[in-house]
Amino acid sequence: MTRLFTESTLVIASHNPGKVREFGDLLARFDVRVVSASDLGLEQPIEDGKTFAANAELKARAAAKAANLPALADDSGLAVAALGGDPGIYSARWAGPEKDFGEAMRKLEAALRGQDDRRAKFVCALALCWPNGETGGHLEAFEGAVSGSLVWPPRGDNGFGYDPVFVADGYDLTFGEMDPDKKHQISHRADAFRKLVDACFR
Repeated sequence: MTRLFTESTLVIASHNPGKVREFGDLLARFDVRVVSASDLGLEQPIEDGKTFAANAELKARAAAKAANLPALADDSGLAVAALGGDPGIYSARWAGPEKDFGEAMRKLEAALRGQDDRRAKFVCALALCWPNGETGGHLEAFEGAVSGSLVWPPRGDNGFGYDPVFVADGYDLTFGEMDPDKKHQISHRADAFRKLVDACFR
């Protein structure tokens, strides 16, 4: 049976300030104090899962255990059709140790040179874990996605990551140009988050 979230504090198992801010916005209507893994000085676990869901789970379990608080983690990325789903779970790693997504977008553009197929989708796997013992306790998992296409040059300063080169199906603006409130309604993270809220929040 799905477990309801009734605690007052939730750890966002991320050191990415853009991602933490986005989750804070999505959780704003609930009476929950949000703290990040970075705020608590938690170490980043090695993400050696083979899927978005596996990486989200290991991050949520590690943060819940370390903080002894419920933790919400996501693993998300860009899957490009012409690249066989890459960069996929390696989306952040394409940005290098400095998290330079300008470089990641240049790398993506180079990889697609000569390709007509610009279809892509953002995928988000969410894992909510309650602390309990060595391996972490009860876990709920959800996945969301948004399909679209890639454009160059990058457009817009909103969002983060690959947002400036991604246009969702049915829209003209990139996620980087889109008002954050609008993006929150249609993004892969919002899709997964809606499923999480429907199941675990009241």
